[in-house]
Amino acid sequence: MMSEPFYLIEPTAEKVPVVLSVPHSGVEFPDEIRSHYRAKLIAQPDDTDWFVHDLYNFAPLLGITIIHAKYSRWVIDLNRDPQSKPLYTDGRIITELVPKTDFYGNELYIDKKFVPDDAEIERRLELYYWTYYRKIESLLAERIAQFGHVLLWDAHSIRRFVPTIQGEPFPDLILGDNDEKSASKALIGIALSNLKNGKYGVNHNFPFKGGHITRYFGKSENKIHALQLEMAKPNYMNDDELTFNDDRADEVRKVLRPAFEKLIEYLLLK
Repeated sequence: MMSEPFYLIEPTAEKVPVVLSVPHSGVEFPDEIRSHYRAKLIAQPDDTDWFVHDLYNFAPLLGITIIHAKYSRWVIDLNRDPQSKPLYTDGRIITELVPKTDFYGNELYIDKKFVPDDAEIERRLELYYWTYYRKIESLLAERIAQFGHVLLWDAHSIRRFVPTIQGEPFPDLILGDNDEKSASKALIGIALSNLKNGKYGVNHNFPFKGGHITRYFGKSENKIHALQLEMAKPNYMNDDELTFNDDRADEVRKVLRPAFEKLIEYLLLK
């Protein structure tokens, strides 16, 4: 029996109406397809949101469950549309649901015969993608039953500069809510105002307004709110953007944790 394609970090305090998803921190590759990839690339898969689930280590202490991906986004990208419909239409490079290349255009597979066909993509959707989504649905339903509403926070990071996406470096923090469709204005306002309390530059819905997870689950009319936070990696990593930096992480946690505390306070009183 295959193990689940995600890891759960259960809360160590009384549960609150918040669930945290980290879909791009996975670095593993299933045994049956691992040999299909270029070994040098998958030894350190560059498009990974490195250590993001570790950055949010305070969340379980606040009563938040963390779900984070086991497998690399190069196996299947959990934050893309399952039909590969583009999330943006402004000309930026967008890797596919099941990528053939990395962000820089490097071929991932050692031979074209290993590039997934439709049947293989469907297999990965069922085994890895929808399993992740179904678990999120279960966690959200559990919180809805207990509290009547819930916030899903989708946590991401990105290199400071990715020229295939935009010509300028990214800001420190980018809060996305699908142009204010995936969460209530009150929750968006609380998140934004608290993120701006720190020393970090904060953008709202530009250049990222939330990926498929935010847009799929965020239905504020159904009491399910979703926010995505994209973070430039040097805020919590060394300048090489490969190594965790404890001091930098602690600094950004001084902004993140109070933001979550305010969001939880609002949700529990509402």
